[in-house]
Order: sequence, then C-alpha cells, then structure tokens
Amino acid sequence: MSGPRTRAPQEGGPQESTSFAALRGQLQEAAAAFAGGPDALEGILLGLVDDVDRAVREPLEIFPVCHHSPASATAMARRLRQKQPKVVYLELCEDMAPLLTELRNCRLPVAVQAFAGDVDGFPQEWAPLSVVAPITEASAEYQAIAYALDTPGVELVLVDRSADHVFQWDSRGGKAAEDGETSRAPEEPEAALHGEAVGVEIGDLRPRFAELEEHLLRHGKVRHWSEWWHQYVEVPLGDSAADHDTYRQVMFLIGSLFRRLAPGDGARVRVDEDRERYMWTRMREHMSATGTDPADALYVCGAFHAASRVAEFGVDGSDTFTISPRTGTTWQYGLIPSSHAAIEAQFGLAAGSVSIAATEWAKSLKRTRVQAYRLAGQAGAKKLTARKAVAARPTQPSPAPVSDPAAEDRLSGFLRRPPVIDSLDEAELLGWSVDIVRAARRAGYLASTADAIAVFETSILLAGMRDRAKPTPYDFQDAAVTCIEKDVVPGRRDVRRLVEIMMGGDRIGQVGYEALPPLARDVHDRLAPLGLKLQQRGVQRALLDMASRPELEACSDVLWMLRRLMPHGTARPIMGERKLGERSIQESWDLALGTHQRALIELGYEGVSIEQVLEQRLRRDAYGPRATTATVLAAVEDAALYLGSRRLADELGTHALKVLATERSVDGAPEVLRRVRTLLAYYRTSEPVLPTWIESFVKTGYAHYCTLLPTAFRDEDAAVGQVAAMLGFLFSMEGLALSLGCDRAQLELAVAQSHPEDPSKTALLWAAQVQLGTLSRAELRARCDELLDNPLVVPSYPRYLSGFVHALEPVPGLADVVVEAVSNAFGRLPDRVLLPWLPLLITTLRSGAAELAPLLIREAGRIFPGRLEALDAWVPPWRTPPVTPAARRTGAGEEGPRGAALLPAHPAACDAVAGLLGCTEGWASPGDRAGAARPGVGLLVVHPAACDAVAELLGCDEEWAAPASSDCSCSPWA
Repeated sequence: MSGPRTRAPQEGGPQESTSFAALRGQLQEAAAAFAGGPDALEGILLGLVDDVDRAVREPLEIFPVCHHSPASATAMARRLRQKQPKVVYLELCEDMAPLLTELRNCRLPVAVQAFAGDVDGFPQEWAPLSVVAPITEASAEYQAIAYALDTPGVELVLVDRSADHVFQWDSRGGKAAEDGETSRAPEEPEAALHGEAVGVEIGDLRPRFAELEEHLLRHGKVRHWSEWWHQYVEVPLGDSAADHDTYRQVMFLIGSLFRRLAPGDGARVRVDEDRERYMWTRMREHMSATGTDPADALYVCGAFHAASRVAEFGVDGSDTFTISPRTGTTWQYGLIPSSHAAIEAQFGLAAGSVSIAATEWAKSLKRTRVQAYRLAGQAGAKKLTARKAVAARPTQPSPAPVSDPAAEDRLSGFLRRPPVIDSLDEAELLGWSVDIVRAARRAGYLASTADAIAVFETSILLAGMRDRAKPTPYDFQDAAVTCIEKDVVPGRRDVRRLVEIMMGGDRIGQVGYEALPPLARDVHDRLAPLGLKLQQRGVQRALLDMASRPELEACSDVLWMLRRLMPHGTARPIMGERKLGERSIQESWDLALGTHQRALIELGYEGVSIEQVLEQRLRRDAYGPRATTATVLAAVEDAALYLGSRRLADELGTHALKVLATERSVDGAPEVLRRVRTLLAYYRTSEPVLPTWIESFVKTGYAHYCTLLPTAFRDEDAAVGQVAAMLGFLFSMEGLALSLGCDRAQLELAVAQSHPEDPSKTALLWAAQVQLGTLSRAELRARCDELLDNPLVVPSYPRYLSGFVHALEPVPGLADVVVEAVSNAFGRLPDRVLLPWLPLLITTLRSGAAELAPLLIREAGRIFPGRLEALDAWVPPWRTPPVTPAARRTGAGEEGPRGAALLPAHPAACDAVAGLLGCTEGWASPGDRAGAARPGVGLLVVHPAACDAVAELLGCDEEWAAPASSDCSCSPWA
C-alpha cells in the first residue's frame, strides 16, 4: 500500500507569479466572452497557466517529452549540449538501470524487459509477468541515456516505480498496457515481438477525454491522433526558431490540458499520482544522499506527469509518501528485439507513425544541424568522419544565463503566432511518388507513370483540402491508396503498407551477442560449427552430415532440444528424425533463431543452459497439479530422447507409477499404452535388464486396469477407444505382468463382470472373450449373423463394427473376422437398408477408428482377389466348407508334409539351427521316415498333460493312438 496522500495546493494562491499575468488576463477575457461570466471554464484556463508557472519555477529543471517524438528528441539533444547536467533523472523503471549499458551492443529499436516466470505475492493466473520499455533512436529518452553513459562524471538515475510495483498497482490484472492500450491486433509477426508484456513508455501524451480527441481530429481534418500531433505539435516545435523555453512551456500546457480534461477514472488517476509521488520521493532521496545541486540536474519525464499537482511535487515537496516494499517475486532482466510495428501495436499508435517519426527525426537533424547523441560502438550506427567526431564530442557548457525562477512568458507569443506555412517541396514529393509506383510494381500492382503523376497531384489536392500547403506523409499515404490500390491486393502487402516501408520501413531491432543472456550465447557458441549467421532474421538452411563430420552430432542435439523448447518455426527439421534408439546420420534444418530472438532470450531467464531449462520444464510438467500418467510418461520419453539421462528418466518413471495409482478415469489410456510400448521397446533393445520402475509400472497397471475395466465398460463417458486401449495394455503386457507375479484370474474376473450396454463396447467385450478363450470364433460369427438377421438391430450395426475395429488394438488376430462382418453386411442387406446405412458406417469408422483402418484394409487385401476378373469365381474363405481332421491327415499323407521338399533343397538354414541347438543327428533319408519313430513321441506319451491341453485348445476330440503308431493325431508332427 502507498503512503498517505495530502491535498494538492489550490491554484492561484498567494505565491502567484507575475510572469504570466498578461496571459491570465487574456484567458479571463476569453472565458468571460465565451461563458458570459466566471464559471468552470475560467477555472480550467487559469489552472492551465498555474500548472505551467509552477513547473517552470521548479529549481530542478523539468524536461517534458512525448514518446517517440522527433521534436522532443531534437530539443533534448540541443538542451543537453547547452546545459550538460551532471545528473539526469529519467522516468523509467528503476530496476532496469543495469541493462542500459548493454544498449550499445544492440541495433535499435530494442525493448528493456523485466520477466518473472514464477510469482510470489501475485495471483498464479497472472504468471508469467513481463514488462517492456521500448527504446528507439528518435526518442528523447535515448538521447538522455546516450549522453549520460558516454559523458564522464554524469550519473543516470531511473526514478520510476519498479516492475514489481507495476503489477502491485495494476488493478486490471496485469494484462493491459499501463500507458497505452493496444487498439489493434498484430497483423504481422513483427508486431508481436513484445508478446503479451505490459508496456511502459516515457511521455504518453494523448487525450483521455474521448470527446476532446474527436473534436481535435474533426477540426484538424485528420484521421487519427498521430497525424494530429505531427501536424500541430511536431512541426511547430521542430522548427529551428522554437527555443528551449518555448518548447518547455508548450509541452507543460499540453500536459496540463490533457490532465485537467481527463475523465474521472479513479484507479488510473490514483496510479498516475502515485507514480509522481514515487518519482519525486526517489529524486529527493538521491539529492539528499549525494548532495546534488538541483541546478546541475535534469528531470526527464512525460509532459503529462510534468504538470503534476501532488503535494510531493518539487525538491521542496512534502515527504509523506511511503514506498511499499516489493513482493517475493524474482525478476529477470534482459533486452529483447523490438520493431516499429510492435511499438505501434503495444501502445495503440497509428500504423506507420513510428516509422514516419524516424524519417522526420533524420530530416530534423539535417535541417537544424543539431548533433544527436549516440552510444559509442552502437550497432548499426554509421561511422563518423574525423570532423564530425570532433564536433560530436561533449564540450564545455556554453555560458548560459543563470536559471531565473520567473521565466519569461514564451507561451503567449507561441499561441498568437500564425502557423508557419511550409513551401511545397516538389522534388521530395516527386521522389515519393516515383518510389511508391516502383514499390507497387514490385508488389504486383499494374502501376505506371500516370499513377505517379496522379499520386503527386492528389497529395497536393488533399493537403489543400486540409488547410496545409505542404503535403504530409499522411496526405501522401492517402493519395497513394486512392490512386494505386485496387479491389484485390495482388501480393502480400497493400499500398498502405508499402508507403510505411518506403517512409523508413518497419525497422526491427537486434540484441547483440554481448548483450544476450548466458544461455543464448551458449546456444550460438555450440551451433558455431554450422557456419551460419544465426543472428540474422529470416530462414537459413543447415546441412548436417554426421557421418563425415562427427562434431556436428553436438549441434544436432542442440537443434532437437531447441525444437522441443522454442516456438514453431525456430528450428524445423526438413530431413532426419529422432526417436528412442534411433539417430539420423544426415539431417537438414531450417533455422530462424534471429527471427525468434525474443523467445531465445526469455528462455535464458529460466537457466544457464538448454539442458537445465529442459530438465526444469520436464519436472514442472511431471509434478504439476494437472499432471496425468500420460504427461509423466511423455516427460520420461523426452528425458531419454533429448537428455539421455537415466537418472531423470528413472525419477520421473517412479513418479508416473504414483500418478497411475491415484487415477480413477481412463481418459489417458490410449496415450499411456502408446508410450509404455515405446519405452518397453527402447529399454529391451538398449538395456540388459528392464528398469525397476517400468516393471513396477506394468505390474501396477495390470492390476489397476483390471479393477477399472468393468466400470469403464458401463461408463457412458468412457469412449470405446479408451476401453480398447485398456484391453490393449492388459493383453500386450500380460506376459511381462504374469512373469512379475500378476494373476490372470484378475483379467478373467474383470471381463466376466463387464456388462456393457453400448453396441460398440459390446463388440469389444466379445473380442476380449475370444482372446481369453471363453468365446469361440464360431460363436462370434454366429452372433454377428444374428445381428444382421434382426431388423431392429441393423441400424446400430455400424456401431458394432466400430467396436470390432477398435478391438484390433488389443486383439489384432480378429482382422479376418472383422472383414467377414463387413462383407456379410454388404452381401446380405438389401439396398433400401444398405444405402441409408452407408453414410453412418463411413462416419462412424472415420471418427472412431481412423488409425486402425489401415490394418483392416490390409487384411481385406489379403483375403479378396487382386484381379477383377477373378472376383466372380471367388468364394469367401468363411463360406468354404471346413476340412475334417481325417481329410487333412489324408491330404498330408498324399502330398507329404508342408516344407519337406523345401528343407532338403536348402539345408543350410536347418543345419545352422541344428548347430545352435546341439543336434548331432544327421539328415534322415525320405524312405526312413515311415519306419522310424518320431523324436519326441516318447516324451509326449510320458507327459501327456501338455498335449491334452493343446488338443483341447485346438478342438481335437480324437483319442490318443497307440505308441507304435506314427499317426498320432495329437502329435505335433501330424
């Protein structure tokens, strides 16, 4: 909570100055003429003068600015060279100060960012928290920063609230920009460089009274606020005739006007006033601690805050404000790339306004011959010649007159001065017209020289209609759209966007290598063997041949981890894949690290290496409150795939066992089945023994799914695919589970207790019974025939088929039965039933069993004839009369055993197997087979239990033959 607030002093008190007496008199007369006597209008007008007078008389010089304003930047550079203050107080988050020295390693525009992934003291739904302060070259704050950092003996002090206080005071949940709401959604990727960060900027100056802004736009004959500001503030103040005092007083007046005409938004006004109290408190604390003379300091802030009326205003203000402590949230700080489009989208500016401001800044420097400040070694800066370098060096301050508290009234003269009529610069306008036609033709427009002439004349016409002699960039943009734009945009960019690019383009910043966090620098170092310029924007192709260059395997590992951690498109594999137990020897990648530099920098806030960040994220996913068994198993797979960490995989696998024991639903059963199969296959081929946790997982999962199976069959919320996945886990893991001590009776009891009502689950239950042996295939075929014979059940027959198709997951051996069921439906149902029934069948199979359809199609291709002419004579296998065992034995005796001719013809394979098994007997001649006793027959007679069990499963009802007989029907050689 902030400290107690005191009442602001009344305007027009006994300390009223006489420097603005003439202006007060004129405003009183104007108020009386308009309102007919003293009223609220007179109080507002006189209050404006009082605010200007109070700010001008402050011993600590206040320099009001507007964000991204060329006029403010020019006036700032001129004033700094004239006064050369020893201390610069800047309206910027105080905890961002250590990052400003890294600006020299960046190409502007960039944004200073404060980021917090884990919150302490804020609601968890706010996380992650992010605050950005974009900085462009054509801004007054950059001029102040460059001057303070490169001038010896000058101290730069940031005095605005910290990033933590931004969210402490934000009653809107930290999801909106503090000083400017985003008015349009980003249309291009460059406009989303700031993400969802809260934006703070120096000098937001826009009417908060909607009616006032509408009035100014209508009478100024402009479309949006940026155009009005450029025409009526930037151009007059950017004139070389506008001196420092005039600039200050005009900006004080504008800030006071917008402040007094702001609507009564109590929360926003309270935040603004608390910020002003915070800044003045910090400045007084610094001056008291360092003994700084206010005459040697400069306070740079937004014009809105310069005209403040809080009691803490000024070096002699009250000290009743108490700054609240920060929360326990740990903040990370860094620089991220920004762009003109991102700034416009963040703060609701008109499209192209920041680019136009950058162009006007360059023209203003050339016109006024003001030497701008630039950080030494600034990336992207042009090298100065020797003469310009000497001129740009800081010089001793010129003997300026001592600051007089009773400053001269420059405001009256500025307000009475008629607007400066700029002469038409035909050469500049003609160059614009030719350039936009050239850009339009490149973009696919059918533009010609006639269009350039039309744009030229229309720009002059629009400027004249808007009461200005010289067309502004906004007039030229409207003229180009009017003359060139067609109904359909032929390319990716329309004419309005082409004008923005031509006027300076959407300049995109870049954070230099030295200013990157340790993780980002480590990534660039580890990818250096690729030989690519990874900081450049755009997509670059990387070719990795690990067979000839083994050192590229480390680069491959980094790229696969970046693909897992970074946004889509940062690292995209074109050729090659990575699975458990598989590595490609050649890979091809499309890399766009420069385009996604912000994401890489924010990744650096989480750790010092990508391995550390990946491990932290895997742990967070696995131990999160919403973690499921499938989620934890996915983390186990990623730990083994990307990190190769057996320790982490075992830890997460043990946790997956605990999560599985607490689950009471089967929603994640398909994912669990898929991942357990993958992990089992990996460990069986790469490890001598299975990990302990996966054995326990199979054992626990077997009992767990046996317990849930009857409930899942009856539960309407459980999909048939989920129940099929449960059965797939039980049947496919049954051998391992039984070897670990599980009892098959659990599964038999669970299936016996299942009584589904849904047709698809009923078919699934029948398939499980066939797998367990409690239902024969003949009985299953009979039940399918009964379904087709019952006209009441025929409409729901597709749902039975859906269940049969899902049954291919746990019982893939039923593929022939499913093909038979579908074929019987098409063969037996009449057209009047079949035709309305087909769409339901197709949609059911497509929505419920699309991934199992290939298995069904493959089985159908095996059963049906491959040629059309053979279809008429083809008899389905299920309609072929069964062969009796006696006929089978007779056929075998006549034709000989299958494979008997193949083995003697190619004995090498059989000799190799015999050698492995230790068989020393030689090959028997074909004539000795009838009289010789078959090996193993004596063993079967001594131990008949096994053969009896096999005969029962196979349906053999013949009795045992005499031992002397070689035709034992139950013998495995029969």
